[in-house]
Amino acid sequence: MNDNMKKRLIRIIVAIVLLLAAVLIDFRPGKINVIIYLLSYLMVGGDVILRAIKNIIRGKVFDENFLMAIATIGAMFISEYAEGVAVMLLYQIGELFQSFAVDRSRRSITDLMDIRPDYANVKRESKIIKMDPDEVNVGDFIVIKPGERIPLDAIVIEGASMVDTSALTGESVPREIGQNQEILSGCINVNGLITAQVTKEYQESTVSKILELTENASNKKSQSEQFITRFARYYTPIVVIFAVLLAVLPPLLIDSASFSDWTYRALSFLVVSCPCALVISIPLTFFSGIGGASRKGILVKGSNYFETLANTEIMVFDKTGTLTKGVFEVQEVNPRGLINRAKKENDKEVFNELVNEFKEQLLEVTAYAESYSSHPISQSIQKAYGKEIDRGKVTNVEEIAGHGVEAFVDGKKVTAGNAKLMMLRGIDYIDEELIGTVVHVAIDDKYAGYILIADEVKEDSAQAIGSLKESGIKQTVMLTGDNEAVGKKVADRLGLDKVYTELLPGDKVEKLEEILSLTSDKASLAYVGDGINDAPVLARADVGIAMGGLGSDAAIEAADVVIMTDEPSKIPVAIRISKKIIGIANQNITFAIGVKILILILSALGITNLWVAIFGDVGVTIIAILNSFRALKI
Repeated sequence: MNDNMKKRLIRIIVAIVLLLAAVLIDFRPGKINVIIYLLSYLMVGGDVILRAIKNIIRGKVFDENFLMAIATIGAMFISEYAEGVAVMLLYQIGELFQSFAVDRSRRSITDLMDIRPDYANVKRESKIIKMDPDEVNVGDFIVIKPGERIPLDAIVIEGASMVDTSALTGESVPREIGQNQEILSGCINVNGLITAQVTKEYQESTVSKILELTENASNKKSQSEQFITRFARYYTPIVVIFAVLLAVLPPLLIDSASFSDWTYRALSFLVVSCPCALVISIPLTFFSGIGGASRKGILVKGSNYFETLANTEIMVFDKTGTLTKGVFEVQEVNPRGLINRAKKENDKEVFNELVNEFKEQLLEVTAYAESYSSHPISQSIQKAYGKEIDRGKVTNVEEIAGHGVEAFVDGKKVTAGNAKLMMLRGIDYIDEELIGTVVHVAIDDKYAGYILIADEVKEDSAQAIGSLKESGIKQTVMLTGDNEAVGKKVADRLGLDKVYTELLPGDKVEKLEEILSLTSDKASLAYVGDGINDAPVLARADVGIAMGGLGSDAAIEAADVVIMTDEPSKIPVAIRISKKIIGIANQNITFAIGVKILILILSALGITNLWVAIFGDVGVTIIAILNSFRALKI
């Protein structure tokens, strides 16, 4: 409990003691009781009256402070001292509950902010220098001691340890990491000494991205919050005007009506009309949901995306890096073209000796041609080659988007890419039904052979698809640039409804537009991806979901929801969270408006008194706030 909450609690307790003294003790003269009532009222309601006056000066008249001030001061004027103090007292108790709820939600966000590293141990020659993470450069070597927070994204070059990733992923079990494995900033090194090489500057690191996304998340209002803002803007002045008419017209028009009776009814009407329950509980629900989801490694950039996620009926996936690990490994090097030419030029004995040499030659020229690319396929070829590449031998590199690469290696023209590139260059190639990604290679425009690379499906992808269907997703679709055989194999294994293969980045957007045109008006379409080529599709979908652990910065920037663990199984969790939050918000709206309308009618008819009006305002607000707390429990 912060200092402001403690001060408010003390004021409430003092006001309660004074109110009980005035109610239970009959002081002589009677004016003493009135003075005690007024002291109690000022103790608990002074700040509300002050805020109301300041807001009136600023031109912001019709807010809850104005309503509470008018209602309670009015009660004092008609000698309903106890009820006037009680209304303000219960209002302050409601405000205390609100402060506690917001503070609790903010703490969940603040806990996340604790992942910000304070320093980095940078290794310079034989010295360890403690530096601000902002000042560390890519390529620097950092030392992470047991118990320290990892300051920047890096690759382990020496040592092994267990790493606590709970702050980022929500996983309670530490992960074991060793040499050549990636470590993410914000995690805690548990037990071993690690030396690692920095791969990203602090501004681009995982921890920085998480903090930026979370801090900006509350800027985007949901439809429910927008509705409440508009509702309060028009609702409050209407009820104030109605309350004035209720106090004045009946005594003027009806002979038996008294001003005190109808003023009392108008005051009850004002008290219950205060929209606190809605104005407080709805934003609080979404704010709590953002905090709760972030602890599960799911970052929602704005409360409006909860509603879109909850209404999702079609889920579209990228394949590589999203449903599969995106870790490509060379499975086969087949120098078929070189072999065929060698058969014609050499006898059988010489030819057999050349086969292995051809494989090495094919892998070498392809690795050189791909050496300037950061694409996972290029990386896997370079990894399979395993030798240092002299880039001085490589000239005139041209990367052809969606097709492959061309370069001159030691003066020879090397063309490496998919079947489309071979057709584009008019090169006859061997077309076989291979399961995997095939990189066809031509040397000096003559077909040399192919390299087969295969990806691996993530362990939880099938579970994610099954859970999505159970949660009400009507159709699951995969869009991939891979060939038809690979795409269909992955789709069949995971139980996807549809798959579209051999798509260029532009084709993905067109295909998404086509799928979007088939969705109903109220239904949403979500797209899940991780690469730079997914950024346009993520931005075009009703809600874009990026794999944030290893995903590209462009994808994370374009997405509306970020899964920090790269686990597809977190997507159905995000949908369940969204449906729960929307359910809580709708419950609060229905309950608050329903109860208020009922008590407003009863107050206007004189059937209820101020105490029922108090419940209609403060009681409903407290119940709605307590219901909002459930959004923290994910």
